[in-house]
Amino acid sequence: MVSSSSQALAGTERKAEQAGGSEAGAVPGTARKAGARGAGFTGTYRLLVKGKNINQNTLLATDYLNHFNEIIMLLEMVPSMPECYEDAAEWKPKTYADHFRDSCFSDAELAILAYENAPENYRQAFDATIEQMDRLVLDAMPRIKTLIEAGDEGPLQVGIESVTRKLESFVDVASSIINGNMDTLDQGQIDQVMNG
Repeated sequence: MVSSSSQALAGTERKAEQAGGSEAGAVPGTARKAGARGAGFTGTYRLLVKGKNINQNTLLATDYLNHFNEIIMLLEMVPSMPECYEDAAEWKPKTYADHFRDSCFSDAELAILAYENAPENYRQAFDATIEQMDRLVLDAMPRIKTLIEAGDEGPLQVGIESVTRKLESFVDVASSIINGNMDTLDQGQIDQVMNG
């Protein structure tokens, strides 16, 4: 069983470097810029994540999406319990690494390092999706506050349903990327979610 400690990972990376830095299973174009932590060890991390709750192909973990499921749940409570807005307003974007550092995920350190070595196509599509979700929440919160202050539950319900529906669609997109079912996110896909 492979330990997910930084010593074990650093040792594995040293072995990969001693072997010439080229590894079986590496996807072309996945090397990170020089100086990035764990740069270019996609194949090594694919071996390390085997049997973990991290996708072996994309090197991403669905646990990160809990950060967005939390805000969706809080927002859904607001129409019937407007006081929940205060809890929702405390939600802030959180990087992948920060999410795992703050979580109880058993392989948090491995998840962070795997993400840093994820194939570029999946990583870029994933990061673009997360950026859209962060922006969606941050843009929505002032509008939701205005609807609460207006005291009309109907428009509040409609407004929140619109936001949560879009967030859920983006969660589905992110999940598809994590699971290797898609590896792009273009403006057409973003527009489809935002106008859906």
